[in-house]
Amino acid sequence: MARKKADEIVIYHNPRCAKSREALKLLRERGVEPRIVEYLKEPPSQAELDRLLRLLGLEPRALMRRREKVYKELGLDDPGLKRRDLVRAMHEHPILIERPIAVRGDRAVLGRPPERVLELLGR
Repeated sequence: MARKKADEIVIYHNPRCAKSREALKLLRERGVEPRIVEYLKEPPSQAELDRLLRLLGLEPRALMRRREKVYKELGLDDPGLKRRDLVRAMHEHPILIERPIAVRGDRAVLGRPPERVLELLGR
């Protein structure tokens, strides 16, 4: 029986990231084959990023990899930057997005640690 789309788990994944690979492995070990979005190849739109931030209950900087070289190069630590500026930067430079992010319906978790993705399996 096919899973309903609302029940589908989507994982924003970077195959080069150990935490992301571990989160994916944990889901698969439990018989869940999520829809994989390799966000470095298919960056989420600004609207998608806004939705993810709302679902996660986070402000943009909390979802940014602040140690990335581009974070400093773009001056993203400037407190004067608006939310939309930070979201645009994540869209234009997806390497800035912390991973993995898993989404199921109207719930999302940041897989740090990877076991957090299992929270989406219960209802």
